[in-house]
Amino acid sequence: MPNSSEPAARSSLTSVQVLNGDTLLISLEGVIMNARRIAGLLATGLLLIAAAAAQTAGYRVSAPLTYKNLSIFLIHGKDENTKGNILTLQEALERGLFRVYETGDVNELEVENLSKEFDVFIQSGDIVKGGKQDRILAVSIIIPARSGRVSIEAFCVESGRWTKRGNEDSDKFTSSNDRIVTKELKMAANGARSQSDVWAQVSEAQERLAKGVGGGNITSRTSESSLQLSLENDRVVASVDDYVRHLSNALNGQDDVIGFAFAVNGQINSADVYASNALFKKLWPKMLKASATEAVSQARGVRLADPVKADAVKGFLDDADKARPKEQALSAGAKLVTREDKDNVLYEARDEKSKLIVHKSYVKKP
Repeated sequence: MPNSSEPAARSSLTSVQVLNGDTLLISLEGVIMNARRIAGLLATGLLLIAAAAAQTAGYRVSAPLTYKNLSIFLIHGKDENTKGNILTLQEALERGLFRVYETGDVNELEVENLSKEFDVFIQSGDIVKGGKQDRILAVSIIIPARSGRVSIEAFCVESGRWTKRGNEDSDKFTSSNDRIVTKELKMAANGARSQSDVWAQVSEAQERLAKGVGGGNITSRTSESSLQLSLENDRVVASVDDYVRHLSNALNGQDDVIGFAFAVNGQINSADVYASNALFKKLWPKMLKASATEAVSQARGVRLADPVKADAVKGFLDDADKARPKEQALSAGAKLVTREDKDNVLYEARDEKSKLIVHKSYVKKP
């Protein structure tokens, strides 16, 4: 009876033999498990790269629309989200359907969607004005209706204040009309995610804007360190509005545009792609204003003689999407996937609940 004798044979082994056998068996299982894990990670990485490449392959880039030193390239593609009940942060604040609360923590705020029917898209780089100091939101995510209070990451863009300003409410933020400017500031907020780097780039952006409008001071006496108040300077506003008037109609009659890229002084700067045409159309005025502001800040720079072509922009998008992904979990159920090579960086915001890529921010490195 061979089967009944096997346990006896096993038990007759010496303890050393049993230990050696078990150790060897465990080692083999460990090798197999590690191999499977590595294969799974590689497969996941390859799937992310393939998915991004496939999505970018579906993009079509229009010929540029140019005014002065700013060229706009529209990015055409299919909607990844067909929900029509999404408001922008600016819309929701203006309609009293959204709250951004001061927490007393420089790098954390709380948000709350009060609407019963509308979701709200907040975008990394949006400036919120008020509180104890102006901030930028550090995540791109969709906040669902009736969300309750949700903690999100933020960065200060006003280093010199930590108190009530004028008649503003120090407990909350009431407006979001502007965004961060300069690609260096985008990289500090999204890549390095460093408060000291953000402050340094805010100062640099203010200096560039001052030069772009002909010199002098564009900071506010109320708070010299406030990027938001510098963006509200009369000379800056007049210069930016000049660009906006000439380029604001770019989306007229366009129902498949999901993003745009822009070049300043003949060099590719950045690109942004969203989940739908409807969402991008809502964001377009704010995004154009930010791009025009960057063009103003470089108005005194050297312009390259050869204009940027649409094919070069498509290549920029393709190259960034092919870079190896690095994932990072953020607050509020958001995930940031960063793809970076020697020339480009892509910040891809994913909503873990909906599994939707809500925003892709491409930056050409300086």
